[in-house]
Amino acid sequence: MEKDELKILAQNLANPQGEKGKEIGEMMNATNIGMTLESIKTLLIEDDEHILEIGHGNAGHLKSILNVANNLKYTGIDISKTMHHEAINLNKKFESQADFVLYEGKKLPFEDEIFDKIFTVNTVYFWKEPVEFLNEIYRVLKDKGTFVLTFGQRDFMEKLPFTQFDFTLYNTDEMVETVSKSHFKIMRISEKEEEVKSKTGNETITRNYTVLTIKK
Repeated sequence: MEKDELKILAQNLANPQGEKGKEIGEMMNATNIGMTLESIKTLLIEDDEHILEIGHGNAGHLKSILNVANNLKYTGIDISKTMHHEAINLNKKFESQADFVLYEGKKLPFEDEIFDKIFTVNTVYFWKEPVEFLNEIYRVLKDKGTFVLTFGQRDFMEKLPFTQFDFTLYNTDEMVETVSKSHFKIMRISEKEEEVKSKTGNETITRNYTVLTIKK
């Protein structure tokens, strides 16, 4: 890929826009599904809980969440208007259990302590003020609630040509240190490896990623 193409890809990974954004949303759902399903499993979702996902993309995985337990409520939040509309269109059959919220990326537009479980996959690279945003997540999470933060490790992410454009990368220790500056306390660190299709081509690459289970 040329530099300009890589830059456009990076911009759409951060905030998918228009028809190109829809394509990127489909690709992200496919390439991130392993990380997403691992995050959902790690949440240990139980009946009657309210789940928040930060950066839902096209939410093609929503069924996988709602099938985990009974009487669940899901809220997805995203900065992308394109993904907001795509998620609504793709999940109309779940509209009684799910809602999607558009926001500006800094303040979560919710009251204090309303979610039982919160998770996010591959969004932390784009947080402008990570400690402040972690404290926002802490604020809307119920007492004794669980937050799962999943991200690609720095050593892997640095090899991807598009991450040179406005990505902030972390290894596990750096992310743990960042979380420790917030109100949260780390409970469990799980490092994973999977084979995935590259976002810039058809080759298969080995992705190393981290799942942090963080308790309030």
